[in-house]
Amino acid sequence: MQFIQHNIGYVALAVLSAIMLLWPTVGRRVSGVKDVGTMEATQLINHQNAVVLDVREDSEFYAGHIPHSVHVPLGQLAKHPEMEKYKDRPIIAICRSGMRSGHACSVLRKNGFEQVYNLSGGIAAWQQANMPMEK
Repeated sequence: MQFIQHNIGYVALAVLSAIMLLWPTVGRRVSGVKDVGTMEATQLINHQNAVVLDVREDSEFYAGHIPHSVHVPLGQLAKHPEMEKYKDRPIIAICRSGMRSGHACSVLRKNGFEQVYNLSGGIAAWQQANMPMEK
């Protein structure tokens, strides 16, 4: 107890760091967004007709993307009318690493989309797993 009293600043910093590290995981679980790996994403695409939503910028998308993916940059997602037609299908959001797509999942959930998934590791994980890409 004395250690904590004498080092309250360090203890507070350690607790804050732990919260910041855990927040993305806890926040997604609370919001209803599920992270999926490449194999789970492939199963969703093949068996449940999931839509792959690529939220990267134009230059990133045209450099290489998952076949048949829908491209809507993250900044345009909230006001993009085309997304409504996918409301009753599972949606797998992807970006370069999984961060922007996590935010996209939150936006979709707020707009009434129920089946929203975030591809863990993003397009980098997809490529590392030697999954198909197209330009």
